Amino acid sequence: MEKVVITVTGRDKTGIVASIATALAEYNVNILDIRQSIMEDLFTMIMLADISKSNKDFESLEKKLNEIGEKIGVKIIVQHENIFKYMHRI
Repeated sequence: MEKVVITVTGRDKTGIVASIATALAEYNVNILDIRQSIMEDLFTMIMLADISKSNKDFESLEKKLNEIGEKIGVKIIVQHENIFKYMHRI
């Protein structure tokens, strides 16, 4: 299994989760876990996803999600799980 961590931040609005989940489904990416929080109008979400059966490479997925983020006005960061864990270790 090849996992990625997807983080999303921005102003809350309708369709954020739907836009991202639709793109992941199109790329045959399985969402393993998802957490989101809304504080006043600030939206935050973190997803753990399996890209091992994706029909596109990591760079294509990252580019697609960045395009979606720009379109809907949120910041989306995609990182391989091992890089995310290394960067956030204590």
